[in-house]
Amino acid sequence: MITDTGPGIPPENLDRIFEPYFTTKEGGTGLGLALTHRIILEHRGSIRAENVPGGGARFVIELPMARASA
Repeated sequence: MITDTGPGIPPENLDRIFEPYFTTKEGGTGLGLALTHRIILEHRGSIRAENVPGGGARFVIELPMARASA
């Protein structure tokens, strides 16, 4: 989990933040979270974003454990 104490993610943007080229930052490319999402999916993991009650945003990343070789 990665959490910050900023204003959070506007609810209308929450479903779009992993879309390529979606950005709310002037001069942003909209590729950072899209690439992060893609890399995590290629490792059979998942990432989700949510707002923290009281302020801030949280990204939850789950990746599978590697099996030990015999």
